[in-house]
Amino acid sequence: MVLDALIAMNTARPPMTINGTLLLAQWLSPSYPLGSFAYSHGLETAIAEGWVADAASLQDWLAELLASGSGRADAILLHAAYHADDPAPVDVTGRAFSSSAERLRESLHQGAAFARTTCVAWGNDMPHLLLPVSLGHAAARHNIPATLAAAMYLHAFASNIIMACVRLVPLGQTDGQRVLSALAQLIEAIAEETANATLDDLYSNTFMSDIAAMRHETLQPRLFQS
Repeated sequence: MVLDALIAMNTARPPMTINGTLLLAQWLSPSYPLGSFAYSHGLETAIAEGWVADAASLQDWLAELLASGSGRADAILLHAAYHADDPAPVDVTGRAFSSSAERLRESLHQGAAFARTTCVAWGNDMPHLLLPVSLGHAAARHNIPATLAAAMYLHAFASNIIMACVRLVPLGQTDGQRVLSALAQLIEAIAEETANATLDDLYSNTFMSDIAAMRHETLQPRLFQS
């Protein structure tokens, strides 16, 4: 009986293909029109306050964000949406969990852009959801493994924040890539750890990041929307 159940699980969803991997890479590419370049996830405030000033402090900032903040939370939301018949309740919880108005708008706008583009390009009827919820829902519909989707989402999430830092401080692109490379093992670990998490496991211990996101609403001058 156990063997029959395992066979059923393995045959219920077609195996991952190269095409599926390329599709996920396309969705999370900087060329996919999400407008991600307009958001710093509160990093602009952290730089203005002197909390992030070089590659080392940026790496520490991102490591905490991934392990204990919105990065982990987004991975949980992605996994939950992937396994949900209806992603709407997951989306509602994600919206309630947002730490600031700008954080919510950041994810909503990118999620809506993802839905619009994916609908036109692949004919999917995609609801407008938070970005990690929308990506998890789409990955399930295209038979892309949830853990891979979560890992690549977190990689793109960190990459976008790094590029914001490259534009704001004296941080070269090579140093930015070193930071991203140093975070690879952590990203993989978070994607795997959150695979069996539930919405009850949502939390954030990155208080400085949350405060930075709140203060950004009144930061002047500023280049980014969050």
